[in-house]
Amino acid sequence: MSRILRARFVVAVSSLLALSFVLAACGGGGGGSQGGGEELSGRINIEGSSTVIPITEAVADGFGEEVSRRVQISIGGAGTSDGFEAFCAGNTQISDASRPISQEDEVPLCEENGVEFIELPVALDGLSVVVNSENDFAEDITLEELNTMWAPEAEGEIERWNQVRDSWPDEPLNLYGAGTQSGTFDFFTEFVNGEEGLSRSDYQASEDDNVLVQGIQGDQSALGYFGYSYYAENEDTLKALAVDDVEPNPETIASGEYPLSRPLFIYVNTQDLEENRAVREFVEFYIEQGNLGKFVEQADYVNYPDSTQQAMRQQYEDRTTGTIYDEQGELPGGEIESALEQSQ
Repeated sequence: MSRILRARFVVAVSSLLALSFVLAACGGGGGGSQGGGEELSGRINIEGSSTVIPITEAVADGFGEEVSRRVQISIGGAGTSDGFEAFCAGNTQISDASRPISQEDEVPLCEENGVEFIELPVALDGLSVVVNSENDFAEDITLEELNTMWAPEAEGEIERWNQVRDSWPDEPLNLYGAGTQSGTFDFFTEFVNGEEGLSRSDYQASEDDNVLVQGIQGDQSALGYFGYSYYAENEDTLKALAVDDVEPNPETIASGEYPLSRPLFIYVNTQDLEENRAVREFVEFYIEQGNLGKFVEQADYVNYPDSTQQAMRQQYEDRTTGTIYDEQGELPGGEIESALEQSQ
């Protein structure tokens, strides 16, 4: 079953948990037994990036099969920013994120509410620029052309394909992209337009990547962007454009050659790790050496090298709190593995 159809089947909408995926509590099966033979149970609330959902869903499925079906796991996709807001208020135990936590406002909010966290980079994504598969003229695009399309001054002005590249036809250009609460929006706008949050606003926006997928599938004049996993699962109806002559694929994303490569994270509340055994066992199952690589590939994302994964696991084992990113959202030294090692 495709991710879109599966989401239609399992999603429950609420004001905060916009894509609630629940492993229903039921008896029998699984390990994780507590003292006296009682099976592990409890509830875990996860909110945040819809980009990270495919990985966390895969982990939740595996956890239900191998550890305990009695642990209820709700996974929301309201967006990275809304996810951090809930997490820093103490309303969720884990936050999925497609960008690092902001030291400008989100870290202070966590500190204000006494929420300490561990930052765990779990996978790599190549933010994909896609068009409808029936588009027979666009095969590639440059970062400069993306800026032409998406810069604030393009609003109400750049509305046809040939305004971006002369050889493209004089046809409507319909844009689809991440909503403003999405970490994908933050990453894309900073990388393409030079400042986080700087973008035209006259486009079809959603924090839910499935909504963007469906919109582009039904619009031959569309261009949009979202996580690589959502493109990979829909290659029959979507076409990814090479960006600055580099196509998104596992090899170019892993090497960093693809310009829109980026890390994906989960953030874990340290108090919940100590007080909620279900949270602790779920996180340990998530990042276990034999599991993480399998679930990342299952979700059509890209694994970090083994050495980076080991540095991430050490971050967890040492209970090293806080973010490895500086106030500008940059990595000291530019490499995530060395930044993890320096923080320990």
